[in-house]
Amino acid sequence: MKVLFIGGTGLISSAASKLAIEKGFDLYLLTRGTRDQLAPEGTTVLHGDINNRAEMETLLNNQHFDVVVNWIIFEPDGIERDIQLFAGKTNQYIFISTAATYQRPPSYYILDESTPQHNPGWPYAVNKIACEERLVKEYREQGFPITIVRPSHTYGPTSIPFAISSGAHPWTLVDRILKGNKIIVPGDGTSLWTITHNTDFAKGLVGLLGNTQAIGQSFHITSDEVKTWDQYLTIIGQAVGAEPNIIHITSECISLAMPEFKSQLFGDTCNSYVLDNSKIKAFVPGYMATTRFEHGIRQSIAYFSEHPERQTVDVALNAKMDHLIAAYEAFLSKI
Repeated sequence: MKVLFIGGTGLISSAASKLAIEKGFDLYLLTRGTRDQLAPEGTTVLHGDINNRAEMETLLNNQHFDVVVNWIIFEPDGIERDIQLFAGKTNQYIFISTAATYQRPPSYYILDESTPQHNPGWPYAVNKIACEERLVKEYREQGFPITIVRPSHTYGPTSIPFAISSGAHPWTLVDRILKGNKIIVPGDGTSLWTITHNTDFAKGLVGLLGNTQAIGQSFHITSDEVKTWDQYLTIIGQAVGAEPNIIHITSECISLAMPEFKSQLFGDTCNSYVLDNSKIKAFVPGYMATTRFEHGIRQSIAYFSEHPERQTVDVALNAKMDHLIAAYEAFLSKI
């Protein structure tokens, strides 16, 4: 089966690329050539800029793919472009959306694919909803063969996931734990949350490739493991051999001191909910997330231990967190 990944070398997509090759798919990766070294052995790499219409029309001339997966669309303009590029050139078009499109805060604690999509406080989610709506319209009116996939909080060996952390410098969290610095946890630390390993997400995604019954359908793909933020942090501490020094701070206060976290906090991480994976299990028999966080996070710590050059620290974020902690503790001391 001939499959095109637009992207395919990122944190989430790299695991799916590897698994697709292992499963015998004829996998093509469309990239701009800056991360070719990350493409799994056995893939065919196509160099091109998806935003260059003339270049793409030449590259795709006389090409037909059984499946096209776009990992890197974040705004509706990209959907319009892909509809024009791939109409008639694929039997299935998979759009990677996000579980952040679901109603926030949720009116019911269990979320499935029928949960209303409404998250106006987070532009990222608003744009993903608009992308989905445009694809559904094209499917209904023109039969464009869509499948929508919604990952949630997904990590891999090169990341250390947490509610308040640095995406560019994930070691910052571990560095604070090891030094005994206080770690900010939103709310009272008891919000329920799911973190999924990229190899588990890959099982569900690859199981949908070429699945004709998935046309016109949407799926979220996550682990069934649910923990509180305090529990996740405790496990990270156990993995590095140090007990985290936790301080609970309201999401409102965090957002005032670090406004860059506001949309993500109120649009996602401060909410407590559980994702029901019954649908992906029905369409991909045998799907099950098997990498528990206790194991996955130790893989991440091992990766950073083997790559000390990646143990960089976000100095600016550290300063903001320390300032907030000092101000919050000063406030608490006065009441």
